[in-house]
Amino acid sequence: MGFGLVRKKGSQFEMIMMDVLILNKIKDPYLKLQKIFQKTLTIIDQYHPDEVALEAPFFGKNVQSMLKLGRAQGVAMAAALQREIPVTEYAPLKIKKAITGRGSASKEQVAGMLMQLLHLKEMPKYLDATDGLAAAVCHGLQNDALGSKKGYSSWSNFIKDNEDRIGNG
Repeated sequence: MGFGLVRKKGSQFEMIMMDVLILNKIKDPYLKLQKIFQKTLTIIDQYHPDEVALEAPFFGKNVQSMLKLGRAQGVAMAAALQREIPVTEYAPLKIKKAITGRGSASKEQVAGMLMQLLHLKEMPKYLDATDGLAAAVCHGLQNDALGSKKGYSSWSNFIKDNEDRIGNG
C-alpha cells in the first residue's frame, strides 16, 4: 500500500513524505487490515492532514483481488473518518490523467511526472509510493478546478496559502 502527503501553497505542491506499507510477510488477511488501519491512524496523528484522497476501487477480472483491495481501501477510509477527516476517492484513470494528461499512463510515467512536479531527486524504490502521492496531487488539482472546498477563516490564512498570487506593489 502506497501513501504520500503533499502541502499546497497557492498552485505549488511540496512533498511532505511518501512511503509504502509492506504487507506480504503478514499471512493473516485480517492482521493486514489491522496494520493498514493502524498505519493510517499513525500517519494522520503525526502529520494532521486536512483531507484524505484515495484511489477508488477499479473493476478487474480477478474478483478476489478486487475484494482484498476494497477491504484495504475501506479500512484506510475508516481510519480517516475515525479522525473526522474528509475522504475523497478518485478513479485510477482520473489520477493518471490529472498527473500526466493521459488516463492510460504507466506507473513509471506517473512517477516521472511527479518527480518533475515536486522536484524529487530520484525515482522511489516502490512505485506504489508514487501512486499514493499521485492521489494527493490529483486531489489538490481537483480542488483548483472546482474552486477550493475549504473556506478561509481570515485574510491572513488566505494570504499564507496564496503568497504567490499577491503582488508587491
